[in-house]
Amino acid sequence: METRRITVLSAGLGVPSSSRLLADQLAASAERQLAASGYAATVDVVELRDLAVDIANNFVTGYAAPRLAEVIAGVVASDGLIAVSPVFSAAYSGLFKSFIDVLDPKTLEGKAVLLGATAGTDRHQMVLDFAMRPLFTYLRTRVAATAVFAGPQDWGNTNDGGSPLSARIDRAAGEFAALLQGAQPQPQPAPMDSMPFEQLLAGISGGR
Repeated sequence: METRRITVLSAGLGVPSSSRLLADQLAASAERQLAASGYAATVDVVELRDLAVDIANNFVTGYAAPRLAEVIAGVVASDGLIAVSPVFSAAYSGLFKSFIDVLDPKTLEGKAVLLGATAGTDRHQMVLDFAMRPLFTYLRTRVAATAVFAGPQDWGNTNDGGSPLSARIDRAAGEFAALLQGAQPQPQPAPMDSMPFEQLLAGISGGR
């Protein structure tokens, strides 16, 4: 049985977090549907709030701390990403974007991606198509056609025990699972470490 590695990125800030809850449900549905198609799945869940300081330091120093480097390596090695962000100021969170910015863009090319977002009102649901989808399209990923938005009213059940949110999750996860079947693009090689500008300048000056 072939195995697909999935990295789940949850950018929720609270504990508990609705973004984490949505991410877990998307991952569970994708895992079930992959199993039904004859694929095993390994799922790594990353809470970006735990990496906030390391992400900020990476921008300042240009180097990833060991914990952040391990997460980045996991993203590079994964076949697909499930990315869920809360909505702030009509866009994905700054923490979510900051993590994406520390990745080398080429490492995401060809990866299957399933998008999700949470917010306190349905007015923010267009963030998926006007902010998150363009971001991952720019990064040349393969984004599932259906993305999932969850507002406060989506966490309850209907009278028959079902949930409209569950139906959307299963549809989106099914499309994501389909992207993960068959031959997958190979991860791009890790970029070579660049020498800090100060060292480059010193080398140039010393050679004169």
